[in-house]
Amino acid sequence: MHLTDAETALLARTDASGLAARLVVDAATMLGAARLVEIDSAHIDGCLYHGDSGVLFAEHLVALGGKVAVPATLNVGALDLIHADVVRTQGHRREMALRQARAYEALGCAATWTCAPYQVGHRPGFGRHVAWGESNAVAFANSVLGARTERYGDLLDIAAALCGRAPHVGLHVTENRRARITVDLADIPARLLAEDTAWPVLGAWIGAQVGELVPVLVGAGHPDEDQLKALGAAMASTGAVGLFHVVGVTPEAPDLAAATQGQPPDASLRPSLADLRQARDRLGAAAGEGVDAVAIGSPHLSDAQADALVAALAGRTVSVPLYACTNRQVLAHLQQTGADRALAEKGVTLVVDTCVVVTHVLPAAAGVLMTDSAKFAHYALPNAGYRAVYGSLADCVETAVAGRLTRDEAVWQ
Repeated sequence: MHLTDAETALLARTDASGLAARLVVDAATMLGAARLVEIDSAHIDGCLYHGDSGVLFAEHLVALGGKVAVPATLNVGALDLIHADVVRTQGHRREMALRQARAYEALGCAATWTCAPYQVGHRPGFGRHVAWGESNAVAFANSVLGARTERYGDLLDIAAALCGRAPHVGLHVTENRRARITVDLADIPARLLAEDTAWPVLGAWIGAQVGELVPVLVGAGHPDEDQLKALGAAMASTGAVGLFHVVGVTPEAPDLAAATQGQPPDASLRPSLADLRQARDRLGAAAGEGVDAVAIGSPHLSDAQADALVAALAGRTVSVPLYACTNRQVLAHLQQTGADRALAEKGVTLVVDTCVVVTHVLPAAAGVLMTDSAKFAHYALPNAGYRAVYGSLADCVETAVAGRLTRDEAVWQ
């Protein structure tokens, strides 16, 4: 592997940047990289508490004088640092999660605590190399922004941020970004594609079909950023998609030939409406009318989605716990009009800095969780012990108000 003089000098350092550089070079060697690439920014997933070793590693970097070499944002943590009573974690686990949060902030990472850093101003430019963790954020950065990142896991993400380098492999490489599979949406009604509820389901179906290959969608219309956010999050949950293209929408796909880099695709898919209905039901089908909790906001709610929640609840209160996960910037947006207090009075719990499937937020007694998020639906049972039921945001609100499962099936007919 070729290293520049500056990179060779980094390897010889005894501080945190030297340790980080050695970790990145070791990873690059294992991955078969010919060189490293300079990065513009990082998004750190390793700040979520999974055990004491992650805390001790971060504190060791602090003790070695570590400071990030590039702008770095933090993914969700294990605590809501704004609302102390939202997360039920106590004792040693809470203490260590706090220590981990403080260590990453001491390393110079911005205290964003969100899985959607692109919604709080962290939007790297087209073609720029970055080192991002968190699967939906990786998909969004690569696909919607046209930046270049591999799927960086815990600890390698902060190592890249400290030394400002990443292995030149995978989706950093132009040839690896070409679409390998076309997804023709000609058989999906335009009225369904116009609805937000379609995009998590479509993403879940595609992810299960393509695995880690790069798909390109044809005939998708003009999805907005929240719809693309949901699409990528679902693909990365049921599959391992780090990059997708949408012809006429995403920056590397002005047309099909550009997305495939002029080469024929390896395969073509053409889902039917029945395929998507089955994918929706795999996310969580109704098994009666009982719903014990409702959760939205994975990825975190945007300003527009939070406003839609406020509007949907106008004049009503919930009878089933409704958890809305979002970031501090959206919380500030709601606070400007007092909407945060209004939501609390209606029975809504705003969850900030974290979400319900990575820490102890939901009631301990397991049950049925309704959600509009493919990611929540995918992880609810293994992570939180709740069986999922999938529906639109409107379905989620109506269910929370009524206290029983309420879904509008018309759009799926």
